[in-house]
Amino acid sequence: MEIQVKCKCGQGECAEWAIVELQGAVESQASSMGSGVEGLEIGNLCCSSPGNFTFTVCYHELSGTKTALKKPLLVLRKRKDDELRSRPELEVIGIIRHRILFKTRPKALISRAQCKEKKQA
Repeated sequence: MEIQVKCKCGQGECAEWAIVELQGAVESQASSMGSGVEGLEIGNLCCSSPGNFTFTVCYHELSGTKTALKKPLLVLRKRKDDELRSRPELEVIGIIRHRILFKTRPKALISRAQCKEKKQA
């Protein structure tokens, strides 16, 4: 099966994306997730200095670095046209050239509260 891939963003002008790589798992309360994680706020990602990032999740702070990928990755979206039912087509919406790697254990932030407390109804 042949799948056609098209890029409409122009030569070298595709949106730049980055991968955020965490060690371990990100868990959420089952009641706050609902049916999925779309729109779920996980934490705050800040650029502390060029190439260094800080990711704050509630009372935990992670430090990470920005590194280049060996090979860039494409972010694709399947086109949904009635005319294309016989032949699938993918559209390039972005390119990933970097990753932000958090490989150390989180530091506890006990002195200040960063997350919102869940209200009881």
